Amino acid sequence: MNPGPDVVPDVVAIADAEAEADLARVAALVRDVPDYPSPGVLFRDITPVLADAEAFAAVVTELASLVGDAEIVAGVEARGFLLGAAVAVVAGTGVVPVRKAGKLPRVAGSQTYDLEYGTATLELPADTVAPGSKVFIVDDVLATGGTAAAAYALLSDAGADVTGFAVLLELAALGGRERLAPIPVHALLRV
Repeated sequence: MNPGPDVVPDVVAIADAEAEADLARVAALVRDVPDYPSPGVLFRDITPVLADAEAFAAVVTELASLVGDAEIVAGVEARGFLLGAAVAVVAGTGVVPVRKAGKLPRVAGSQTYDLEYGTATLELPADTVAPGSKVFIVDDVLATGGTAAAAYALLSDAGADVTGFAVLLELAALGGRERLAPIPVHALLRV
C-alpha cells in the first residue's frame, strides 16, 4: 500500500553529512498529490525539487556518484529524462532516452508493462545502445517496478550490460526493488 499523504521521505544513509543534509532538504520538497492520476493513487511530485537549483544539484550530484564505469545513462520518460541528462553531464557519459510508445522515428525494441494504475509501453531508440555497452538507468520514482523492469528488459534485449538503476525516490512498500534483481538498485530517498 502506498504510504499516506504528508509522509516525508527518509534520506537513505549517505556517508557525507553535508550531502545527507542536502537530501533532507530535498525530501521536504517532495509534494504529495492524492488521487492522481486516478482515485486511490498517491502521486509523489518531484517538480518542486527540480525547480529548486540547490536541491536539483544535490540530487544530480548524488545520482552521478552512482554511475560507476557506465558509458551511457538511460533516462526513463519523462522526469527520468531530466534527471538522466543532468546525471550524464556530471558523470561524463552519454544519455539515451527510454520513451513512451509512438515518440520515436526508429525503434530498437518495445516493452509493455503494468503500472499500479494501468498499462504502458516503453521504446528504445534504434542505433543508440551498442551491444556490450555499460548502461546505468535513472528514473524519478521506483514504485511497483514495472517501468524499471521494462527499461531493463529493453536495454538487455539490445545487448547492453545494465550496471545499475537509480531513483530519487523509492516507494518501498510497493516492492519494485525486487523486480530488478539482480541489478543494483539505488534510491536517495525512501518512503
